[in-house]
Amino acid sequence: MKIPFDNTYGDLPAQMFTRLRPTAVSDPSLIAFNAALADDLGITAGDDAQIATVFSGNQVPDGADPLAQLYAGHQFGNWNPQLGDGRALLLGEVTDKNGTRRDIQLKGSGPTPYSRSGDGRAWLGPVLREYLVSEAMHALGVPTTRALAAVRTADTVIRETLLPGAVLTRVASSHIRVGTFQIYAARGDKEALAALYDYTVARHYPDVTDPSGLLTAVLHRQAALVARWMGLGFIHGVMNTDNVSVAGETIDYGPCAFMDTYHPDTVFSAIDQYGRYAYSNQPGVAVWNLTQFATALIPLMPDQDEAIENFTTIINTFSDVFDGARRDVFAAKLGLTDATADDNALIDDFLTLMARDGADFTNSFAALATDTLKDQFVDQPALQAWETRWRSRLTDNSSAIMAKSNPLIIPRNHHVEAVIAAGVAGDDAPFHAMLNAVTRPYAALTPETAPFAQPPAQGEAVTQTFCGT
Repeated sequence: MKIPFDNTYGDLPAQMFTRLRPTAVSDPSLIAFNAALADDLGITAGDDAQIATVFSGNQVPDGADPLAQLYAGHQFGNWNPQLGDGRALLLGEVTDKNGTRRDIQLKGSGPTPYSRSGDGRAWLGPVLREYLVSEAMHALGVPTTRALAAVRTADTVIRETLLPGAVLTRVASSHIRVGTFQIYAARGDKEALAALYDYTVARHYPDVTDPSGLLTAVLHRQAALVARWMGLGFIHGVMNTDNVSVAGETIDYGPCAFMDTYHPDTVFSAIDQYGRYAYSNQPGVAVWNLTQFATALIPLMPDQDEAIENFTTIINTFSDVFDGARRDVFAAKLGLTDATADDNALIDDFLTLMARDGADFTNSFAALATDTLKDQFVDQPALQAWETRWRSRLTDNSSAIMAKSNPLIIPRNHHVEAVIAAGVAGDDAPFHAMLNAVTRPYAALTPETAPFAQPPAQGEAVTQTFCGT
């Protein structure tokens, strides 16, 4: 196998990471390999056995510079002064065919100095979940990390029970997080903070000239990202600052989920006991996280009082930026062109009807283009009144817009859980069938993909999701 590594993160100050090799696993076997992504990254792969050997961590490929990155973060609003890659290693970086620098990282590669007594391993379920959901998000047009490989091991991982082990290889624009900035600001390590700022700007925002520009750029990307999540009924589930990428990608698919029945207060994560990261709370949490990012940038400013005032003004723009992004997302889902603030009522009234009638989020929007909307709702008079208003806003292009904006298939929780159960039993066929479906979310349904468009039947609904650690 040849991977054209061109590594740069290891040139940053030494206190920002720890170099170490992955811990070997027993009898690795390949579950999935993303050949199209590998080609985009310039990777020349060998046979399945070699791919499994490399992406299990048993063989470090030539040119790799494996290291665990250091960061901190607020977890459910509580400050944790040191986190870091506790079960992951950055193998190195490549430049893809579009000239974009990308990280290649192993998850589940063994303990690191940042493991906090954890085993550094991943079990099979979260690996299959992240592979499916991240590749689905990419197909849905959402900025996201990608899955390059999933490898099963013969090792047992201890969680609440004994579970089969696995390793995920993921690809990201970078793994720089809000929490990466926070740790050096909190430690008063201005050398590392300034080096991280310069590196981030050069890698992700080359037009930025000062920290206020970086804050503005990250704010716009986060607003656009969360608006896309909202338009898909996606709930990240653990929007801690250590899980917020400054590149504006969805990262760290732990207890994430897509809604079936729509309600704005929906929560799936078993560790989110108070609904901090509920569906409707995600924009507000994004503001909170961006405020922590702004705080971490203040030491870089010559006049800190002036910086606080300036950064506060920037943070206060989030509402308008997000509202515009959200309106664009939902207007497209309704097939509207040239949407204005007046269309917010049309959007919100449809969502209110959905919540009141317990309508399926994905299928209700998909039904707009197929004249089957009435099948999703109970209150037919209210629906008809709304539909009259909506149809008055449609144009000749509306059907095409809706077709590109409303997926027929999302990674529904009950299907993901069925895939995981099959995988634990040694059957990977359901995983591959679901992967085929969720990576073609806007395509016409076929006999093979149609089952994955179905919401859960009675007794199938998943009400809680869990973190892999």
